[in-house]
This record gives sequence, structure tokens and C-alpha cells, in this order.
Amino acid sequence: MYLNKVQLYGNLTRDPEIKALPSGQQVANFAIATNRSFKNKEGQRQEQTEFHNVVAFGRTAEVIGQYLKKGRPIFVEGRLQTRTWEAEGKKNYRTEVIVENFQFGADGGRGEGSGAGAPRASAQAPTGGSDDMDMPGASDSIQYPDEEINPEDIPF
Repeated sequence: MYLNKVQLYGNLTRDPEIKALPSGQQVANFAIATNRSFKNKEGQRQEQTEFHNVVAFGRTAEVIGQYLKKGRPIFVEGRLQTRTWEAEGKKNYRTEVIVENFQFGADGGRGEGSGAGAPRASAQAPTGGSDDMDMPGASDSIQYPDEEINPEDIPF
């Protein structure tokens, strides 16, 4: 069995760029920055940042383009894919994460759209995928009913 699975939680480094394919399907291109902290040989804390190219298609691309902007956190689950093309006689390569599932990240109260009224959603690519992952702060989006539940109203 082979496995090509990527999970990233980081911040967008630029606003998503939305385009349409000739078929009319939407495509979102953006990048995510992830950080890693570690101690070097001298015991000093170091931080290393990695940048990941990400591509989303269809409804997922539309939602990402509508709600996410540079600096906002996101959890992305998908697969790696490398594209090749030739330009000016030179072969170019680009490895990208193709989004299969995503969730808006918890931004810890910073930035626009945080708080109880903030849009929170998850989207899945039409090809399917695994269940949504629980993310920190996901309980903020639970909507409880205003009225109390009467045990006699439960049908079982």
C-alpha cells in the first residue's frame, strides 16, 4: 500500500489567488508558512519557517478565496503533487499540496472575523476524503439550542 498524505497547520503568506479553469471549475493558489522550534547544539532556541505551495479546486477554492486572507491560520489536509514544465529551454518543477480537506484555524482573537460570530466552516473536495479533524477552538462554532430539551420530547 502506498500513502501520499499531508497535514499542515499554518498561516497564509498571501491572499488566495482565484482563477477559473476552461471547464469553469474554480482554482485557488496560495501558500502556507509553518514554523518549527528547536534547540541547537548550544542549547539556544531556534525557529525555522517552511513555505508550502497549496492548490484547492471547486467549492473548496471558492470558500477559501471568500473567507481567508494573508496572515489567517488554516488547517489543510491533502496530497503532494509535483508539476513540471519547460520555459526558456529549462525544465521547472513545483511541488504543491492539493487540498482534499481543510478547516479555518483558530486565530486566538487576532485579526478580523474572530469571535463568536466569525465564519467557521470546513470544506471537502468533491472526490471525498476523511472526516473533519478536531482543531483547537473548534468548540467556538457549536450552536446550542436556546430552549431546554424536554426528555418527553425525545422519541426513543
